Amino acid sequence: MNSWNSISLVAGREITTRLRSKAYLVSTLVMMIVLIAFAVVMKLISGSVSETTVGFTAPNAVLSAPLQVSAKAVGENVTTRQVTEAQGQDEVRSGSLDALLVGDGTHVRVVVKKQLDSGLRNALNVLANRLALDQQITALGGDPARVNAAVASASVDVQPLEQPRQYNSQQLALGIIAGVLIYLSLMINGQSVAQGVVEEKTSRVVELLLATIRPWQLMAGKVLGIGAVGLLQILAIAIAGVIAGIATGVLTISVSAAAGTVVWLIVWYLLGFLMYSIVFAGLGALVSRQEDVAGAVTPALMFVVAGYVVGISILPSNPGSGLVEILSVIPVFAPTLMSMRLAMGGVPAWEAGVSVALVVVLIPALIWLAGRIYRNAVLRTGAKVKLRDALAA
Repeated sequence: MNSWNSISLVAGREITTRLRSKAYLVSTLVMMIVLIAFAVVMKLISGSVSETTVGFTAPNAVLSAPLQVSAKAVGENVTTRQVTEAQGQDEVRSGSLDALLVGDGTHVRVVVKKQLDSGLRNALNVLANRLALDQQITALGGDPARVNAAVASASVDVQPLEQPRQYNSQQLALGIIAGVLIYLSLMINGQSVAQGVVEEKTSRVVELLLATIRPWQLMAGKVLGIGAVGLLQILAIAIAGVIAGIATGVLTISVSAAAGTVVWLIVWYLLGFLMYSIVFAGLGALVSRQEDVAGAVTPALMFVVAGYVVGISILPSNPGSGLVEILSVIPVFAPTLMSMRLAMGGVPAWEAGVSVALVVVLIPALIWLAGRIYRNAVLRTGAKVKLRDALAA
């Protein structure tokens, strides 16, 4: 058999075995359901805007419109309606009204059932401040309407030296979801490579296989087979998530932008999986028990975890972080961080190109290094093989 036939046979066996695995099918289905449920929940949340109802007596009619303006300024949605004081108190007791404005309209006095909601309290405080200011302006002989109009029209004139990048909430959410999918895929499928190596090593199947094919062919076939199965999984999850987002109306960005996110997700999954899985295969060959796999791959796995943690902790609050920009170009962090940034948008083409190029350049070196470790350690059973010994053998 030539090299490609050997690799194809190993890859085909991995694909067939894993596609028939209940764990693989269940995990794929669960992640698809989670993304679809997330889209439905976001739709329900966005469609149910909480509204506060405030009643006011006749002397407080002049405070109705200013209250709504004040509430809007602090992010609250308040509706008002006029009632008598007795009727209003009855409705506050029954819960039909959240609060009731009483008094003569010269100051803010409110009746509530038990306690005042914090959001409504902020709106009423703004109203009270505005009312007190208007009264002081009137006492000094000024016109409150003209002063309020002048204050409302005043704003800061910002002159940026560089054009800021624009991000919307949907792009941020897509970026985080893309990073999470890459992270989970690398964690699950990457470690599956190491576990598969140890399984064959423990059962001595590897000795039979290496009697007919070369070590690097076995390693390459295993990586390609598991990678193909992982690609099918992440592609199914991503497409299901995008369709659910568009169908529910949660995702309102263009179809081309959503498709671009899926494409970049696939690109970075392939690059990240190839980069890390060959390392996991080499590290997995160092041990002979499944219990030791986690310890063997932990040093490489920490880079995946670090990139993921940095991304989800910094990007939501600071999408333009300089630290994330630098780390996203470094190959070991690029699969999670660059995929997040590309989904958010605003990444210069040269940064994306450099990041991809560095990973592509690094992969052949990792193949040589991991291949050497795998070749020298995969037939050695018993105690864990030291990395130094595997490299020097």
